[in-house]
Amino acid sequence: MDLHIRYEGDDDPQKCTARKLAKFDRAELHRSHRGTPYGVVLNPHAEQALSPADRSVASDGALVALDCSWESAGEARFSMAGEHRALPYLVAANPVNFGRPMELTTVEALAAACCIFGEREQAEDILSKFTWGETFLELNDEPLRRYADCEDSAEIVDIQQEYLDR
Repeated sequence: MDLHIRYEGDDDPQKCTARKLAKFDRAELHRSHRGTPYGVVLNPHAEQALSPADRSVASDGALVALDCSWESAGEARFSMAGEHRALPYLVAANPVNFGRPMELTTVEALAAACCIFGEREQAEDILSKFTWGETFLELNDEPLRRYADCEDSAEIVDIQQEYLDR
């Protein structure tokens, strides 16, 4: 699956997972909305949850993440063309937000989407560039496997609700 990142460049370059993915040729960075290819856009403000049903759009186009600081991740940043989808409930493993739900780095978000699309090997590959990468898959193993078995967004939301109710 082609991984693309709309790169804002407004966070700490030393901690930027998007830059590291690009350095290892695992994803392509784009500095403008225009240059970013059409596909599935990971958007925490989207009204629909990402599900395996979205895989064909990502396979035909791209899987796109926005890399920016959490402070500036407002809805206006997500005006890119594409099918916007929100990731379901997952827990961060990165050192900055470890254990916090829904505060994923760019690589965690892309890896989660890959897992939901049945591309676990690609998720493992991109996470292997980070010392904490395997921890993300371990922390989220059960939900990622359950989400990958869903048919559509409605099923994802139902499973997500189980985790939120805990």
